[in-house]
Amino acid sequence: MPTQSDGPLPPPAIAGVATAIAAFVGYTPHGPDDHAELVTSFADFTRQFGGLGAHCELSYAVQQFFANGGSQAYVVRTAHAQWGLPGTADLIGDARTGPGLHALDKVDFFNLLSIPDAVRPANANPHALDPAVDPKRVYATALDICRKRRAMLLVDPPPNVNDVTSARAWISGGLAPRDANAAAFFPRLRERDDLHAGQLRTIAPSGSVAGLFARSDAARGVWKSPSGTEAHVVGVQDTACALTDAEQRALNALGLNCFRTFPAIGPLLWGNRTLVGAAAASEWKYIAVRRLALYIEESIYRGTQWAAFEPNGAPLWAALRGAAEAFMHDLFERDAFPELAPDRAYFVRCGQETTTQADIDQGVVNILVGFAPLQPAEFIVLRIRQKARA
Repeated sequence: MPTQSDGPLPPPAIAGVATAIAAFVGYTPHGPDDHAELVTSFADFTRQFGGLGAHCELSYAVQQFFANGGSQAYVVRTAHAQWGLPGTADLIGDARTGPGLHALDKVDFFNLLSIPDAVRPANANPHALDPAVDPKRVYATALDICRKRRAMLLVDPPPNVNDVTSARAWISGGLAPRDANAAAFFPRLRERDDLHAGQLRTIAPSGSVAGLFARSDAARGVWKSPSGTEAHVVGVQDTACALTDAEQRALNALGLNCFRTFPAIGPLLWGNRTLVGAAAASEWKYIAVRRLALYIEESIYRGTQWAAFEPNGAPLWAALRGAAEAFMHDLFERDAFPELAPDRAYFVRCGQETTTQADIDQGVVNILVGFAPLQPAEFIVLRIRQKARA
């Protein structure tokens, strides 16, 4: 005969969310318009969206994503009603009706966003930006979405940013989203084009980056950025611009992540800066730190939604602390933090010091989570707001 428990059942364990689900928005030859479709391989993408297309920048990005380690991606096909290729308004879409980037509002979860059409080359000049697209406007909307969804925007260089001088000007003043949820990459990459007998084609790098993140996450964890030979880009022969050590260091100091080509290795991703990466004092200067924070926030938020059915008081606070502490300790044991002592690697607070009477009246409980990603006891603090019974 079952016995009655002496106290409430322990809360459900917090499971870590996936870290490298990519979203791609842009033109494809076929497929449903303005609706996010999940694809799990390039063969799957080909069946749903038509595979590689001569004017389909997105198709090469998706191909690179899966070639370099990606396993799940949402694809949103956008097109112009008259001439096919989407313009700025088509890519942005409408928050009320949901096309374009706003089709992602109906996706439950994604981490990485790539929009190769935002920097699409002009049809008559592969070294010029298509005048139908305004990267600043597209990326501004994309960044707003990424902030709300705890995702990272992967920013591609326009085709006219093809040397160190233009790259310096672009990252210093011509690039709009200076934000921790965005990272920029340079230069564009060169791969053999199956549609043109293996001739080299220049492509946007964001699909490759998303694949590298997926591969590194699976092998090492979201708290590690691809580096060294582990950051080798599969399926790419060269970069569109060769960089010296000094040039790479100068651009990286400005917050631009560069690809370098080395003999016998090929192109490697070299850099780990967000678009606030030039600010020495910013806690969000590194991609790995920002992605780890987004992972922690999203995992704890999703893993504690059961609190909405519990009274907002001391028993709930203790249960939330216990669940979050167990999650953070698991990260600690997986070497997500550099410190060997847990109390110098992370902390969790949830109680009267985090949740005021006004919060309780509004049905809100606050969880504070601190973690030290770089130096022991140098904590970055996250505030996670959760619903609870008033």
